[in-house]
Amino acid sequence: MKHIVFLLEELSAKEMLKGLLPRLAPEINYRCIVFEGKQDLEKNVIKKIRAYRVPDSQFVVLRDQDAGDCHIIKQKLLELCKQSNKPDSLVRIACRELESWYLADLKAVEQGLNISGLIKQQNNKKYRAPDYLQSPSIELKKLTKNQYQKVSGSRKIGTHLNLTNQRSKSFRVFIEGIRKILDNSL
Repeated sequence: MKHIVFLLEELSAKEMLKGLLPRLAPEINYRCIVFEGKQDLEKNVIKKIRAYRVPDSQFVVLRDQDAGDCHIIKQKLLELCKQSNKPDSLVRIACRELESWYLADLKAVEQGLNISGLIKQQNNKKYRAPDYLQSPSIELKKLTKNQYQKVSGSRKIGTHLNLTNQRSKSFRVFIEGIRKILDNSL
């Protein structure tokens, strides 16, 4: 089995993955490298990939879209991966923010943060396709009455995220990409 290395914009993504990956693939062998924001990730991704010495490593870069154009961001990251001699790296963009994935699964938020009644709001227009929200993190804080905190909230919610959730396209594409890596490594 391949060793998967996740290059992440921030600690909250690592905490989410710690709850998600054991359910997606219990046998997965992985490591998370956390950067201090998107600029730090983009500045150091080449150096980190080139310096990584575990054989058969597959790299996955995960970054928030924020206000940028996701196609331009993805192309830039793919180019950095090519410059690192790892053109087969998987690049995924969380549209707009990682919190979009949480808003797409209010049951997971309800369970993770132990807040009742959130799931009833899932059919509201903005939670049916949260990738289009301008500021999902602010929306999630409002919805949870400030109980959601980036790192601890991601840790708690990640263990409950529905792996087959279709409401966030960027989440679905991320899960499909990881599954494809795993299928190719068997």
